[in-house]
Order: sequence, then structure tokens, then C-alpha cells
Amino acid sequence: MYEWNFWPVLSESGILWAGFRNTLILTATALSGGLVVGLFLALGRLSHRRWLSLPAGIVIEVFRTTPPLVQLFWFYFGLPIVLAVEMTPFLAAALTFTIQSGAFFAEIFRAGIVSIEKGQWEAARVIGMNHAQMMRRIILPQAVKRMFPSMMERSIELMKTTTLVATVSYADLLFQANELAQKTFRPLEVYTVVALIYFISISAVSFLAARLEKRFARSGEITQ
Repeated sequence: MYEWNFWPVLSESGILWAGFRNTLILTATALSGGLVVGLFLALGRLSHRRWLSLPAGIVIEVFRTTPPLVQLFWFYFGLPIVLAVEMTPFLAAALTFTIQSGAFFAEIFRAGIVSIEKGQWEAARVIGMNHAQMMRRIILPQAVKRMFPSMMERSIELMKTTTLVATVSYADLLFQANELAQKTFRPLEVYTVVALIYFISISAVSFLAARLEKRFARSGEITQ
């Protein structure tokens, strides 16, 4: 029988919390950047100008259909060779997950925008709004509320995907867990604690997202 002993892990818990903090920083960076990139990609793909829609479509499809680990390796190992730039693990990870998240968010934005009823577009044109004003004041505020469930699901998936950065030696939670497991010789206990950290944090986010989704649904702002 295996004798569980969490004390060596708990006594060195500062290592894990440092990694968790780095995970949150990376997730927040990629999430905020991904939302901006996704909006611009969505608007580009919806554009009637082919010189905008074609490149946006290519970026979306490439980053949606290739493995994130391959993308991470390309940014970390390939980009310094191609562009002769210095690439840190955090910068490579932030670029990778920002653009990859942006590609997924772009499709969420696009679906939300096209779901807005035709009458809303026509009403905005009738009162003299240009396209930018119409998107900012009428279309996007309604679309974002409808996209909220999909956005939250993608955000949670992003946090789990960031565990890949341990492969390029970014000191996230999983990387720190690997270090702690080698230090304490208690890998089962270490990865059990890591699993609990992810479970509690993601469950808390999911709970808050569900509450907000129900509130939007009651007010008719989310289409079921």
C-alpha cells in the first residue's frame, strides 16, 4: 500500500503558489490580448474587402487547426531564427496563446455579430450611424452578451492549455510542480495538490460564469 504524505509538499507550498501566480499572469495576458485580436480578426473576416477578409481567415484557420504545442515551439524556437529576435519563455507563450485565443474568439465574435437581427442594423442606418458607430453602440453590446457563455468556456480552456508552457521552461504551476516533485520525491502528492488547485480555481470561475449567464438569460440578453 502506498503511504500518502502531503507534509513535504505543503511545507514547500510557496513554490506552487509562485507557479500559480505565473499561470494567472499568463492567462490574463493571453485572455485580454486574445479578446482584442479576436475582435479585429472577426471584423476583418466579416469585411467585404478581400484584402482584409482573406488574411484574417487564414490566421483564424491556421491557429484553430494546428496544435498549440506546435505553435508554442514555433514561436519559441523558430521565430528567433527567422527574425533574429530574442524570445523569452513568457513572451513566446504570451504571443502563442494570445493569437491562438484570438482565433477562437474571432469565430465567437463573428457568430455573435451575425446573430443580431437585421432590423437592428437597419434601424442604426436610418438614424444616420456610420459602420463604426453602429458596431460600437448597437451591435457589439448586444452581441457580447450573447457570446458570454462561449467566451467563458474558451477562457477556462485557455487556462488549462497554458500548462504547455512548462515545455519551454516558463515557471508556471506545472513547471513548479515538476521541480517540487523532484525535490520532495512525492510526485503523487504534488500532482494531486496541483489538480486540486486547478479544480478549485476553475470551478469558482465556472460558478460565477453560470450565475452571470442565468442573470443575462432572465433579462433576455442571452438567446437560449
